[in-house]
Formats: sequence, structure tokens, C-alpha cells
Amino acid sequence: MNTYIFDFDGTLVDSMPYYGKAMVSVLDEHGIEYGDDILKIITPLGFMGTAKYFISLGVPLTIEELARDLGDKLFKVYSETVPAKKKVVETLAALKERGCDLNILTASPHLTLDPCVKRLGLDKLVNNVWSCDDFSTTKADPKIYEMAAKRLGKDVSEIIFIDDNPEADRTAKSTGMTVYGIYDDSSREYIDEMKSICDRYIYDFSELL
Repeated sequence: MNTYIFDFDGTLVDSMPYYGKAMVSVLDEHGIEYGDDILKIITPLGFMGTAKYFISLGVPLTIEELARDLGDKLFKVYSETVPAKKKVVETLAALKERGCDLNILTASPHLTLDPCVKRLGLDKLVNNVWSCDDFSTTKADPKIYEMAAKRLGKDVSEIIFIDDNPEADRTAKSTGMTVYGIYDDSSREYIDEMKSICDRYIYDFSELL
């Protein structure tokens, strides 16, 4: 049976409107300008990676202060509001029934990730819930995919990685993983790019069945 590693934000949950608004609000609060591609840049960086990037843009806070600020902004919406994307829960349940090995690897920190996973019942369907923080690196680093494969006792070539972010898809693909791009409103302008990178592109989660 297939071994999957799923991204979380924009892949399993419809969080990008909440995530993006919360994260870039910090830049807005400090009057720091950013490009239209800000979400594409920060999504693979992880929580602490984004904090470091924002500081490099000029946010006048320490890494600890900024991490705390971002965490406070995100915790409430993830623990109470962020919904699963269409057909995700049913599809994961069907894949689990088939004996597939289901895992999550996300840039989100456990602070926001874990309560959301539990509230949506995904903890009963997946075997591992990993944050980039668990690997002390980001999804922009090829090593994270190799380390995740090692934890699963698999070669990277035996794993299907699914993400809505083209940079994460590109990096995972460079390691030898099979990569599926998936549609999300936040990354719709990158559809053609993802189609050129990925082994497969899906618009609806149930296409995995």
C-alpha cells in the first residue's frame, strides 16, 4: 500500500486565508512592505523560519518576541475555526481502510497544528504528525524529506508527497519522491508551475481514490 506524506495548510485544511492574514499582519503592523509572492515565500519556511525571514525584512522584534506574537495570532483560529478541506476526512479514512500509511509534514508549529488535527479527528487517521520544528529545518531544505523517509523506514522513492506549494513540491521532487500538487485558492496562480514540477496534479482530494 502507498505511503503518503501530506502537507497540512492548504492541502488538508482550508487554513491559508487565516494563516496568511495572521502572518502578514505582523508586517503590516510594522509598516514593512512585501511582494505579492509573500505567501509563496513563507509557506515552506516553517514557523521559526518565517519569523527569521520577517526579522530580515526589518521587523524590530527578537526572534522570541516575534514567535510569541505569531503564535498568539494563529492559536485561536487553528484551535477553533480552521476547517478541513472538502472530502479530506472521508478520503483519508478510505485510504486508511485500504492500509495506506498516512503522515503529515507541515511548516505549522505544534502549538497550532495539534489542536486543529485533534479537533478535526485527523489524529485517528494519520500515523505521524510532524512539524518542521521536529526536524530543525524547513521544507525548503531537501534534507527534511530524506529525514522523514528515514523515520518511516522508507526510501524517498517509495513515498508520495502532496503539497499545494510549488517550492515545497520542487524541493521534495529533487530528492526523488513522487510528488502530487494539489489545488488551493491561495496557490491557483502557480497551477501551471506545479504541473510542470509534479508527477500529478489534483484539483479535488477525492482524486486520490
